[in-house]
Amino acid sequence: MEGLKLTNAELMVYIHPSKSGNKLKAICRELSSLLFQYDETFDGVLLAFDVTVKSKGAKILAGLNPYFGVKVEASLLLFNPKPNSLVEGKIVKISPETIHVIVLGFSAAVVTDIDIREEFKYRMRNGEDCFVSSSHKRHVLKVGTMLRLQVESFDEEVMHIAGSLLPANTGCVKWLEQQSEEALHMDRDDHKRRKIA
Repeated sequence: MEGLKLTNAELMVYIHPSKSGNKLKAICRELSSLLFQYDETFDGVLLAFDVTVKSKGAKILAGLNPYFGVKVEASLLLFNPKPNSLVEGKIVKISPETIHVIVLGFSAAVVTDIDIREEFKYRMRNGEDCFVSSSHKRHVLKVGTMLRLQVESFDEEVMHIAGSLLPANTGCVKWLEQQSEEALHMDRDDHKRRKIA
């Protein structure tokens, strides 16, 4: 999935002196407070981190509350989907006008009817709302389906993605993977036929 990146960073983490007994735990607590929030410093939403303390020494800051800074090296997993990138999520609600998706378990995405390809038609199947492809009957989008969508925009404040199903490489992930495997088999068979002839 696009929009995920692994970054190595050198950080200065400021810790209260009362937490100096276990620096690593205090550092993890400070970084944990940044999880699942957009941070301009990292240019993304922090999803996970792994830290190692770079030095044993610490820099004491003067002031009313004397904190001390500890240099750490961190591996950060960040989420920042750019426009036209592809993301995947689970469909949680379908209506004739919209498809609602949860991406990575925390970010909401919506695909409106103007951003759904013409081939997808809204239907009620077995009492469930779904979108069915008119050209491929097995390509069905319903609640619980893993959906690949193109990012139109990402609102960092509320972690909301406006998505699109207009490109041909979007839709049900399972169906798209089956189609790519079938195309690969067909290419191999054609290549073998050419070698024989």
